[in-house]
Amino acid sequence: MSRDVKLSRVDSVFEELEYPISREAAADELGDVTLLLADGEVNLGGTIAGSGSESFESRDDLGDELHNVLPRRAVGEPYQSEGDG
Repeated sequence: MSRDVKLSRVDSVFEELEYPISREAAADELGDVTLLLADGEVNLGGTIAGSGSESFESRDDLGDELHNVLPRRAVGEPYQSEGDG
């Protein structure tokens, strides 16, 4: 079943995983998640699969890596708020 998740709510999806987790396992687990960005959408599993890390020790590690691989425009224009914190 496919899920749509806003970028601001992605931590709730990361909480469902067991850590440490390999990049491949995380990509498989998140393959059904569409991440809704300020400027479009991406497949979360595919985005994680394209990251440079081999594994993630925690939810924070995975979140940091996600923000490193997303384009800057993914979170909107600089200094603009999404409005729903």
